[in-house]
Amino acid sequence: MTPYQTKLSKLSGTNYKEIKRKAWRIFREVARTTKRRPYLRSTYFIREKIFFDFFWQHLSQKTRRDRMRRLLFFNCAIELIKNSRIKPRSEINRNNKNEILHKFYGKTKGGGLFCVHIKENKKTGRKYFMSCFPVEKASFK
Repeated sequence: MTPYQTKLSKLSGTNYKEIKRKAWRIFREVARTTKRRPYLRSTYFIREKIFFDFFWQHLSQKTRRDRMRRLLFFNCAIELIKNSRIKPRSEINRNNKNEILHKFYGKTKGGGLFCVHIKENKKTGRKYFMSCFPVEKASFK
């Protein structure tokens, strides 16, 4: 499987506070485009909306170190969601049979591999951006 090559590098910063500030700035730009719930339009899903409802909740459940590790790839994940046409790995959620979990893989400008999880509700068809995180090359194959 070939990952989507982004034009952006991951966020730079030395501590969590810096990286969170940069990620929130990017998120506010996305949120500013709508009056209601923030969303992105995905090229792969034929311009369907991908909502951010669960991303910040999911991130707050992680440790501070893990949050920083995940937020480093936030801008790359947004570019991947918007522009990727590469087919993701899709599987039915083991915990809830009414959900499909789509795993998109990407590569940053600097060569770092990352994964983006998008959850799809089978009944409503809505899609939610769940998480982004780095991936080791060994587990990518």
